[in-house]
Amino acid sequence: MMQIETVLDILKNDHNYRHIKHFDDYYFHFQGVTFEQLSYDSRQVDEQTLFFAKGASFKAEFLEQAVSKGLSWYISEMDYGVGIPVILVNDIKQAMSLIAMTFYDNPQRKLQLLAFTGTKGKTTAAYFAYHILRQEHKPAMLSTMSTTLDGKTFVKSALTTPESLDLFRMMAEAVSNGMTHLIMEVSSQAYLVKRVYGLSFDVGVFLNISPDHIGSIEHPTFEDYFYHKCLLMTHSRAVVINSDMDHFRVVKEQVDQLPHDYYGQTAENAITKSLPFSFDVKGKLAGHYAIQLIGQFNQENALAAGLACLRLGVSLSAIQKGIRETKVPGRMEVLTQSNGANVFVDYAHNGDSLTRLLDVVSQHQTGHLTLILGAPGNKGESRRADFGRVINAYPEVSIILTADDPNFEDPQVICQEIASYINRPVQLIIDRKKAIQTAMEQTQTSGDAVIIAGKGADAYQIVNGKRVDYAGDLAIAKSFLKTT
Repeated sequence: MMQIETVLDILKNDHNYRHIKHFDDYYFHFQGVTFEQLSYDSRQVDEQTLFFAKGASFKAEFLEQAVSKGLSWYISEMDYGVGIPVILVNDIKQAMSLIAMTFYDNPQRKLQLLAFTGTKGKTTAAYFAYHILRQEHKPAMLSTMSTTLDGKTFVKSALTTPESLDLFRMMAEAVSNGMTHLIMEVSSQAYLVKRVYGLSFDVGVFLNISPDHIGSIEHPTFEDYFYHKCLLMTHSRAVVINSDMDHFRVVKEQVDQLPHDYYGQTAENAITKSLPFSFDVKGKLAGHYAIQLIGQFNQENALAAGLACLRLGVSLSAIQKGIRETKVPGRMEVLTQSNGANVFVDYAHNGDSLTRLLDVVSQHQTGHLTLILGAPGNKGESRRADFGRVINAYPEVSIILTADDPNFEDPQVICQEIASYINRPVQLIIDRKKAIQTAMEQTQTSGDAVIIAGKGADAYQIVNGKRVDYAGDLAIAKSFLKTT
């Protein structure tokens, strides 16, 4: 429960309060107004809800629907004139985050918070941290792949970083479940649209940076993308940073006065020996580590997670055990066909992650390689040219272009655009299931491989703004093992 006086104090202290409209006598009568729930969904309100009218596409009819259900107060950047009091603010997203913190009794103070950012590797690093922390603590996790608030039940996540009202509600649920830590992926979008406004992290980890998420509905430029990535560092009490990443000097200048650990080829913390299923480390985590995920980039993610968990007080033995136990759905999962050919399923969805994936597979497979790839619609448009650049560097790989979350765009047009950047003929098979079947039927020897990139474990396709059921790359590949 929250009193209106508390709401107004929060807004005023944040210099975010303008005034109240349509409540002429509030100076004398609003003292008894209290709120039992917060909502930004007009379908989930009652007479004791404080409603937030957010989003560029928000319409007055949504509020009218809420008023018909008994809504009596809302917060907004504008007056929609629906006949109930409105608390006007300058920034609705800032208001949501700070009010949610207090409404849910500041759950962020009752958890140790570990956050990962980076263009790639966030989910894998989060899973490493989860398996490490669970050896000695009770971690909750919010990742692109899945969410767990009790360490037992895992559900598919809707967003990489939840909207602030959902985020603090989830934190409070984790606290009530007895969780001690929370691992989060914090996207650049989370800072762009202020989902984590006012939140500080115990440890923030910056894995890497490369051009991505640049487009009409995301970041307008790389500089804007990089700036919002860096905000995690300035809102963390201690940081772990990849010294091999692009623009490391810029980030280093920002964090040199903070407690920090750097890792990388020339850093104090470095991988000294890398084998397919093990690696050796020097520095604070010096020792030998077994790992299930192939590829040195996965070993680097494990190192970053281990350093972060060490700062949270976890023992070296727990770090070793946690890394050894980590598997990630849709990340470098491998199936073997009856003819010995391997099928690799991975979430690689931008130029850099695709390069790493192709490097790893080409090191292990000596025969013919076929890559199945698409690009999402209405986001990250720069990836399409990046995919062409990467594919051109691997002339021995056959290419099948297919649908991958086309959203409001025509997947045929997306594939044709990708193909325009490729300097050799490719196949276009828009039906993703048919593309997988075709590639698997073309394998002949144990040295051959099919590489299915982009969707990982996602069991849906985004079409016209909605999630459409899709069995998932791994499940589809498994179904064809019996027929190839």
